[in-house]
Amino acid sequence: MVAEPPLPPAISAQLKYLLVHCPLPFRVEQIWSGCKNSRFSDRFTLLVPFCLDYIKWDVIYNAFFPFVAPDIVFSQEDEEFCPLLPGFDGEGEPESEAWLKCSSLWDWNSKDPSRLLKLVNEIRDLYIQHQRKRVGKIDDARLKFEINTILSREGIEVCLISGLDKVVFPISRKYSSSPSAPRIKLVASSQLKDLFSVEDVKLPSWVDGMCMAEYLPSLEDTLNIQIMEAVASIGGRRRFIEALAPKFGRPLEADPIFCRRATFLAVTGVFTFLVHFSLSAQFPKLQPTLTLQSSQHFNSQGAPILSLPLSDYPWSPRWDAPEMAERIFEFLVKECINFKKYCFDAVAQ
Repeated sequence: MVAEPPLPPAISAQLKYLLVHCPLPFRVEQIWSGCKNSRFSDRFTLLVPFCLDYIKWDVIYNAFFPFVAPDIVFSQEDEEFCPLLPGFDGEGEPESEAWLKCSSLWDWNSKDPSRLLKLVNEIRDLYIQHQRKRVGKIDDARLKFEINTILSREGIEVCLISGLDKVVFPISRKYSSSPSAPRIKLVASSQLKDLFSVEDVKLPSWVDGMCMAEYLPSLEDTLNIQIMEAVASIGGRRRFIEALAPKFGRPLEADPIFCRRATFLAVTGVFTFLVHFSLSAQFPKLQPTLTLQSSQHFNSQGAPILSLPLSDYPWSPRWDAPEMAERIFEFLVKECINFKKYCFDAVAQ
């Protein structure tokens, strides 16, 4: 597969600035050229974070005129989103013209690497307003009440998913006529999933007659407490991994951020194997899962032979880290004999 040519320096500088300096996790899906046999690419698909998901916008420059502002093409699902089509504000002035005069497009300066970031953020703000208007048109009294009471909170985004009859913020559109509790599902970013599991969060009770604006502070307090506990548990996992070193030596690999994984090399006689430690976010309540991997035995596909996950060994969350490491070491002294036999049997088959 032939690699696409690079972006021109002026365009590349703007894209790099966006990816490095924006606090939102923008991503680039692909870069390509609008012309055959061109020295430079001049367009790319930008993944724009919205409602804990991504929407795709194609950013179209012209490699022959890289100093001109780009066009932005939205997906087919957003064909109603036309931020520059005429609309009028309360004073009779076209809204698009008023916005354009204040936008980065009005005095585009390609030498300023921050311009693309400003432009994308401006259009993303318009897209947020567009989705709010779409949700506001739904003829559902309960939903209108929830939206009106919740949108004043900072950082709230809502989205009407086409074809699914669902409003995401995230609560379902379908309610009974009485003010019953909405169905609430927590959705975590990939970074938060590495820290702790939202599926394990126990949601606060919903009181009859409550609205989302009243419920959210309690939910936020619950999440803040659990996130702080999850952050504190990183220290406990790190101390445990460090306590393994006197018994197993320095780890070959270890997760330096969340301390969820570590791998050690172990030797008994001439048998050499790896010990993989997997620590859950609920450590030390839940003990680590161990997996043994032979360095000398391979299956018919050439893959190293692994043990089944091991978690049935002596454990107490009340032990200090050195005792945890000592008990695991004692368990593995016996278990490695079984694993060695398992490897020989697997190769012989």
